[in-house]
Amino acid sequence: MPVRGLDRRAPVSTVRQAAGGGRVVEVEPGRVPGWVNRFAVRNGGITAVTGSLSAVTVTGGDGTVATLAVPFPPMRIGDAEPVQALLEHTRAIGPTAAILIRAGAHSIGVCRDGAVLDSSTDTRYVQSRTAAGGWSQQRYARRRGNQRRDAHRAAADTAQRVLAPVAESLRALVVGGEPGAIREVLADPRLSFLAELPRRVFGDIPEPRRAVLDAIATRCLAVQITVRPGAPGTG
Repeated sequence: MPVRGLDRRAPVSTVRQAAGGGRVVEVEPGRVPGWVNRFAVRNGGITAVTGSLSAVTVTGGDGTVATLAVPFPPMRIGDAEPVQALLEHTRAIGPTAAILIRAGAHSIGVCRDGAVLDSSTDTRYVQSRTAAGGWSQQRYARRRGNQRRDAHRAAADTAQRVLAPVAESLRALVVGGEPGAIREVLADPRLSFLAELPRRVFGDIPEPRRAVLDAIATRCLAVQITVRPGAPGTG
């Protein structure tokens, strides 16, 4: 039976190779039903659909397996069909905090339903690495370290200003950029209210700008699907 759901505008179309074989594609929630239906056509139907707190697994008639990762788990399934439960889960995701940091720049915002509700973006100068040696290299390294700390402190200041007033309404957290910078900013005691939120991480973002934040507001709701072919002789 075809899976039904609402279509959405501007499809997310990021595709990459999966570690260990297969491919990974990101699909907007409203396009998941159509994707599953096409998967069935391409792979000899569907023999099984199972769900857990963090994923929905769809097995094709030829043994191909698609694993749909749940954005911001856990997902409640109850008596619902797993794909339908995934759609309902994504629809229920409430206001989401977004913190993007890279190369001295940061963009902080509150997102919901693929849109940015409030945000602040800023850039601080951080000196690039130098090839000089000896005392000059040490001097540049200290200066660069101080600039990075100042940039991270500014990002934490912005996050506190934008996110703290709506802390009680936040239901998820998406972060992107440099892992070390993200860790340092989130370690700020003023942002402790973010610690227990379901989290999604995107490392593959350019220097944060408002346009990048807008893209992440949509992308953070996308379902990451890993497709792996069946073993020879299956199906």
